[in-house]
Amino acid sequence: MSQPEKVEVDEKTQDVSPISVGSPKIASTGILPHHRDLHDSSVTFEEYYHYAQLTRAEEDNGDGGVQPTAEDVTVDASAINTNDPSTRATITEAEWTNASRALRTASRGAIFYLITTDILGPFGLPYSFSSMGWGPGIALFTVFAGLAGYSGYLLWDTFLGLDSYQFPLRSFGDMGFRLYGPWLRYLFNILQSIQLILNVGLIVISNGEALSQATKFKLCFIVCCLIWAIVGFVLGQVRTLQKFGWLANAAVWLNLICMFITMGGAAHSPPNYAGASQAAGAGIPSGFNNKTATLVDPLADGSYLPVMTSGGLPDPSDFVASLTGAMQAVFAYGGAMVFPEFMAEMKRPKDFLTGMWAAQAFIYFLYMLYGLFMYGYQGQYTINPSYLGISKYSVQTAGNVFAMVSAVIAAGLYGNIGVKVIYSNILVDLFRCPPLTTKTGKFIWVALIPIYWAIAFIIAAAIPSFSGLTSVVAAFCILQFTYTFPPMLACLFWLKKYSLADGEGFDPSTGVTVRHDGGVKRFARALTKMGMKRMFLFVFNVLYFLGALALAGLGAYSAITSLKTAYATAVTTSFTCQSPLDG
Repeated sequence: MSQPEKVEVDEKTQDVSPISVGSPKIASTGILPHHRDLHDSSVTFEEYYHYAQLTRAEEDNGDGGVQPTAEDVTVDASAINTNDPSTRATITEAEWTNASRALRTASRGAIFYLITTDILGPFGLPYSFSSMGWGPGIALFTVFAGLAGYSGYLLWDTFLGLDSYQFPLRSFGDMGFRLYGPWLRYLFNILQSIQLILNVGLIVISNGEALSQATKFKLCFIVCCLIWAIVGFVLGQVRTLQKFGWLANAAVWLNLICMFITMGGAAHSPPNYAGASQAAGAGIPSGFNNKTATLVDPLADGSYLPVMTSGGLPDPSDFVASLTGAMQAVFAYGGAMVFPEFMAEMKRPKDFLTGMWAAQAFIYFLYMLYGLFMYGYQGQYTINPSYLGISKYSVQTAGNVFAMVSAVIAAGLYGNIGVKVIYSNILVDLFRCPPLTTKTGKFIWVALIPIYWAIAFIIAAAIPSFSGLTSVVAAFCILQFTYTFPPMLACLFWLKKYSLADGEGFDPSTGVTVRHDGGVKRFARALTKMGMKRMFLFVFNVLYFLGALALAGLGAYSAITSLKTAYATAVTTSFTCQSPLDG
């Protein structure tokens, strides 16, 4: 057979029925894909890659992607429990691939809005610039933006080579499993679950602060947080990313409105001095009054220091504060963690790349403009999230309202992906629960949502520092999924792909994978076949991976140190009735 990366679909071997265009007939001597376990370690890379090429060819021949059809009730995807081995043994290949198509409904436009919604917005960037200063802040945010776009490309390239209708790739964990084995799938799933549930909790807490501020602190802070957890119970019932599309669209515009409102408020009113204990300058010595005073403490006459900005690091001696600021910048590019989930629900995953790059450019230019503007007007008094730092009540409340609605939509999206990760990796693996397209799956979803949001609320409410928590999430999870794991996955994918020689690959008629050699020979052949450009990127990926690991270690150190300081100074928000913004 021809080299697998150049597989051509022969129409004579295709089933031409409406529901299975592009699905090859496989001889009974081979094991059909849907007769295998959901995570079968015996499936070779060559088999994944073979079916991926067939799926990409089918998508290219379709108009905007292949649409599932179900003219016969026996092939209605919503009635098939494809997660049950006994059911898979009785269904046809056409029914299996049709069930996979049924989940692919999102468009490129929806992906743009989903990515810009998925990010926690620009509201942590002013804090980041205040912690690092103009020069380091701009430089780091630019580097993070470029690398985030490159990481998105690496995930896209790897996804296209591993995903197919026969072996649908659903998550980051699936990518790790198909390249490195079960251990990486477990690691990815654990870290992803932690990040998602903490992201939901972060938004519950930030919205609780905004609501307490809007009510002039007359409503107990923890009750304000609980209200948003209950709102999440309702919003979380949206199951598909396609249905989230219009909500994501609205969230982007709400974010922009909130940005403009807070920029106007910062330009025409003083900072929120009452919330200065959370400000970026709260730990920087002022040199006024006494040695323990900081840049945000009131002076002897009750007034405050003027707004100050810095071209370089505001406090070069405080390495931890600078790293905490850097982690806030990392947070702006935290969407890569769910990029595989987004591609898994697209009609044409190939369209993801342009939608992702457009979203990253949008985030870079508009969010950095906002971050620099707010830092210029609020300096050391910048609060995280920044819309809480406006002192004029009318402007403050208007910004809070838009921010709260936008944030709860983002939280709903995080919760959506988070529950899917738990569902597919626990309930499906252990209890063979049916897909979420089935009636039983929908009932289970309804029951899981309040449990998930309740856990997120409890975890976040117990954390003493908002900025400390965001730094922990950024260092342990976001930085890994955006900067560490993509090059790690791409390197092995390229080695496996380019090591394929003529006459090697997977034969669907026999179920046999042919390899002529192994070890160093395959590694050398892969590097040779890559070409100079790809080989340069391969070396860069190795250095990129090591650098990201080092930064993650430093970020984890700064985050843990910040949380220890928060506990020691009793500047906490853990299950308290008093809002952290109330003096």
